[in-house]
Amino acid sequence: MAAPNKPADAAPTALRRPPIRQATMVRSDVEHTFTVFVREIGTWWPTQTFSAGRDQVRAVTVEPRLEGRVYETWHDGTTVEWGRLLTWDPPRRFAMSWTFTPAPTEVELTFTALGPALTRVAVEHRGWEALDDAQLREDCALPGGYASGAFSTGWSHILTALARAAEADPEEPA
Repeated sequence: MAAPNKPADAAPTALRRPPIRQATMVRSDVEHTFTVFVREIGTWWPTQTFSAGRDQVRAVTVEPRLEGRVYETWHDGTTVEWGRLLTWDPPRRFAMSWTFTPAPTEVELTFTALGPALTRVAVEHRGWEALDDAQLREDCALPGGYASGAFSTGWSHILTALARAAEADPEEPA
């Protein structure tokens, strides 16, 4: 029997592709944690796995302003853009386009103070509706792409690396 007000031969509604959400706790204040992410990203981001250039990467840069670029620089001077800042609200959050997917997606990071030396960092990677089924299965840094959970695993690794860096590099006492 057909649902009320819906023809019997209507195609089912396509399911929305949910965003990837990951979070971690960092034993560091929110300002320091945000600063480590933005200003020191080139020292802690695992470029061997999560970059275009891998062992060619010399630096990773976030231009700290709305429309600022996020990019990697290789030893030979080549630059590869990761995306552009769409939202810039230090030290609480920023969002950026993400161009390492077959069609651009969006990444938002939020930094929430839970205490004087405890910050929750959360990432939401969204916009998967822009990719078709084959693109969702394409390998990213890890095999299987979105469809296999590789992006979720990847963001978990990246947040772990951030936590280690922020906790190992405490702010100097005032």
